[in-house]
Parts: sequence; C-alpha cells; structure tokens
Amino acid sequence: MNAQKYIPLLARTAIAVIFLHSGIGKISNFAGTQQQIAGAGLPLAPLVTVFTIAFLFIGSASLILGYKARIGAGLLLAFLIPATLVFHNFIADPTQLGQFMKNLAIIGGLLMVTAYGSGPLSLDYRANDVVAPSRYPEESLR
Repeated sequence: MNAQKYIPLLARTAIAVIFLHSGIGKISNFAGTQQQIAGAGLPLAPLVTVFTIAFLFIGSASLILGYKARIGAGLLLAFLIPATLVFHNFIADPTQLGQFMKNLAIIGGLLMVTAYGSGPLSLDYRANDVVAPSRYPEESLR
C-alpha cells in the first residue's frame, strides 16, 4: 500500500478546514465582519464581505475535492495575503505576530498546491487535468 498518495488529500483538507470555519464565522456575524472590514479602512465593506465569503467557500471546496485545486488555492491566496497584511500587522501590534506567522505557513501550503497540484486522490487527477510538474507518476500509484 502506498500511503504517500494520501498525504496531499490530508494536506489539502487540513488547509481548507481553517478557511471553511472562517467562512462560516463570517456568515454567522455578517454585520460584524463588515464593521471589521470598514474599520480597517477598506472601501465597499459589504461587497468585500460577500467576495471574501465566496472566496473562502469556493476555495475550500476546491481544495477538499481537489477540483481545480490550483485555482482554489489562488482564490484563497487572493484572500489571505491582503488579510494578513491588513489585519495582522505585527509591526504596529506585536500581539499579531503569531497570527501573521500562522498565515505565512498557510500561504506556504497554498503555494505548494499551486505548484504541485492536488495529488492523486483528487477530481483533477481523475479527470487527467494534472498539469506538469507532477510528482505522481501513474505507474506507482495504481
């Protein structure tokens, strides 16, 4: 049994869960999320909130299913990088350093998905939508 083929699925799911949880929290407290976004000085807080929630859910689903996972990782990066810079400014607030570093690690994981794809246990792989570089030769996984 080749356990290595399960690692990308576990990694994608572990990354996606934090975004899924965040999306649920943002829906549950939609008004509070808008206030937080507006308080950071971002314009069009209601629109930004809707796009944020959409990016979180679409990106999470994409990663979990391994369907267009590179695009899903890109959506989550498009959310996470600005959110990290705006809301976790550890220079202005040293208590934000832990959150900044956590997000930096998640960004690394998302970049790995972007670079290497979703792995063999994914809809992308089943549809032969695997784009080079791939480190999963078919012969060793079947």
